[in-house]
Amino acid sequence: MVSLSVGIMLSTSLLHALPEAFESHADPRSLFATLLGGLLAFFALEKVALLRHSHHHEGDGHHHHHGHDAQQAGKAGWMILIGDGMHNFTDGILIAAAFLANPQLGIVTGVAIIAHEIPQEIGDFIVLLNAGFSRLRAYVFNLLCSLLAVAGGLLGYYTLDRASSLIPYVLVFASSGFIYIAVSDLMPQMQRRATVRETIPQVLLIGLGVVIVLFLTHRH
Repeated sequence: MVSLSVGIMLSTSLLHALPEAFESHADPRSLFATLLGGLLAFFALEKVALLRHSHHHEGDGHHHHHGHDAQQAGKAGWMILIGDGMHNFTDGILIAAAFLANPQLGIVTGVAIIAHEIPQEIGDFIVLLNAGFSRLRAYVFNLLCSLLAVAGGLLGYYTLDRASSLIPYVLVFASSGFIYIAVSDLMPQMQRRATVRETIPQVLLIGLGVVIVLFLTHRH
């Protein structure tokens, strides 16, 4: 899923979302500034998340009260849910903007988000279990967070439909997120597997992701 996500996200951004944005009447310099700002914003958000999770653990030489780890894990679980909910809400807005710009772009943007969300939601589910959530509770809260994408989609559709001049900037910002996630988070995971036997399937799956995006846009 990681390799497939890289192919889908990069091809969606570089072959469809960015060209669609730059073919609009928006100022190219402003769009490039949005792309730069988006990349830096995602870097800053990830940096904040990393700093937030670099807390002490019991038995690390520091003096914490008994149950400190469990308490911190519980807080981390709720932080994951809040962050995931905001992320899903934003994804809904991005999908709405893509559909308003071009139905084909909306389809491939949705596919790109789904491809990335599947492994991410599995990871979030495991984090919630480690934070003390029961399986049912973790599933229900994950489902509720996912439904925020619907709310974001409805808001984005009715808002951007009346402010169509903002759509190119939303597409560029979405592309900056796709590119940053693929290059900064997903590809480094793939580089940890350096053998030829593991590299060949990675390359093939990246290519399959590109082919899927091209097939969807050509078909529609």
